[in-house]
This record gives sequence, C-alpha cells and structure tokens, in this order.
Amino acid sequence: MSEQQTPAEGTFLSDIKTLRERARRHIEDGAVTAGYRADRETVIKLLNEALATEIVCVLRYKRHHFMAGGINADAVAQEFLQHANEEQMHADQIAARIVQLKGEPNFNPEGLTTRSHAEYVEGDGLLDMIREDLVAERIAIDSYGEMIRYLGDRDITTRRMLEGILAMEEEHADDLASLLEELREG
Repeated sequence: MSEQQTPAEGTFLSDIKTLRERARRHIEDGAVTAGYRADRETVIKLLNEALATEIVCVLRYKRHHFMAGGINADAVAQEFLQHANEEQMHADQIAARIVQLKGEPNFNPEGLTTRSHAEYVEGDGLLDMIREDLVAERIAIDSYGEMIRYLGDRDITTRRMLEGILAMEEEHADDLASLLEELREG
C-alpha cells in the first residue's frame, strides 16, 4: 500500500507495518500526516479569519463590559465579560490549531477588522450594545457553520474544534436574545 492509498474496502486500518512506516516519513510535519486530506493553506487562511473574528469580538465585548451603564448594567456587564473571556479562549484554541497545522497565527492589528467576519461596532447604550453583539454572534454562527461543512471529514480535528466553538457562539446568541427581550419588557 503506497503513502497515498487508503485501507482496502471493508478493512478498518492500514496494516501495522504501513502505519509505522508512514509515521516515520516526514516526521517534521508533526500532527499533519499523509492522511490529512484538507488543503492545509486554505484551512490556515480560514482559521486566521476566525482568529481575527474572535479578537474583534473580544475587543467589542470588553468595551461593552466597561461602557455598560444604567439600571440593568451590572448583570449585562458581567455577561459581556463572560463572553469576552470565552471568545479569548476560542482565539487561543484557533491560534494553537494554526500552529499544529504548521501555519502562523496572524495577530497583526493592521487589517484585523478587514480579516474579521464580524464588525467592531461600539453601540450607543445598553440595548444597542446587546444588538451589535447579537449580530456579531449570528455572523460567527453562519461562518463557523460554513467552515464546518467545508471541512467535512477532511480535517476532523479542526472540524471538532469549530463545532465546539459554534455551540458556544449559539449559546452566546441565545443569552443575548434573552437579555434583549428582558430589557425591552422591563
């Protein structure tokens, strides 16, 4: 079985000898083995866009945390802070995966907002801030969904990481929609 071949139909794994030989070849590639089927450069580009999106979201949530004012501000500010911390966690996960794929995470502030899928909108007042954060979460949900569908089974590790991030983004959107509804009714 050559490096490009897959196990025969009906078998689960390549034979042990083949697995061992493949593992020793191109050892400097680390986690990227011959079985990696995605276009690595495209995946790294997508992940760098996701990284920029997460960084922009961290910055927007941090601003909203500190700028929240009014009678309901304390609870909402704490929600903004929690979301900022979770978005930072996502950025860290994405940057680590880029490095695993032998890429370089792009933290350069120049062009950050053009690489990001979400916008940095400051918002005027608590309701406006929540609305802008909700818009950004909805953008993230759509973009992560598209990335996940693109990856399919070609890069399972990246797909699973993005699925976890997507689940948290959906939770953020749900939290923000609930806050928006509560503040409108109150």
